[in-house]
Amino acid sequence: MTMDVEKIYKEAGALLEGHFILSSGNHSNRYLQSAKVLEDPKRAEMLAKELARQILESSLEIDTVCAPALGGVLAGYELARALGVRSIFVERKEGQMELRRGFEVAPGEKVLICEDIITTGGSAMEAAQIIEKLGADVVGFAALANRGFCRRQGSDKTTKSQCKLPHDKPFYALADFEFAMYSPQKCPLCAEGSTAVKPGSRGN
Repeated sequence: MTMDVEKIYKEAGALLEGHFILSSGNHSNRYLQSAKVLEDPKRAEMLAKELARQILESSLEIDTVCAPALGGVLAGYELARALGVRSIFVERKEGQMELRRGFEVAPGEKVLICEDIITTGGSAMEAAQIIEKLGADVVGFAALANRGFCRRQGSDKTTKSQCKLPHDKPFYALADFEFAMYSPQKCPLCAEGSTAVKPGSRGN
């Protein structure tokens, strides 16, 4: 039976409807708040196991899961647990991603980058560049939810020009969530007099 990921997000109060400012600065009438879907450990485990199943079926070799903090940490940890590998994370210090807290990677170590949500993949790529500078190999990318700019494994959708993930490495996600987005200058919600709010982790 196929998992209804959108239903799970809705039941968790993690698929919001309203008028939102995205991290890109664009506006949308819908917003994914994965922190809400991950606050229930059983639900987080269920989602991670399904994502792990897809990855294991592809026979991708993984030694470690690395997540960009803060949003990807819980998703990355649960995915690592489901895969039976270790979990690490990178975090920002003075605006730059770093591997800290005593975490290390070995030359040739096979690392999967995991986010809660991948939009264009910018943060995931920052994490990947840090890991590769330290000598490890980034073998793929994963996320619970995909905003639809990047093509995930098993999807018939095409990659959009905004996608920053490399085309030669697999990207795994549970579902595509494609929402309408508007520039602030051309936002119909603003034109109706609605005030946009920013519910995300950055700057809030």
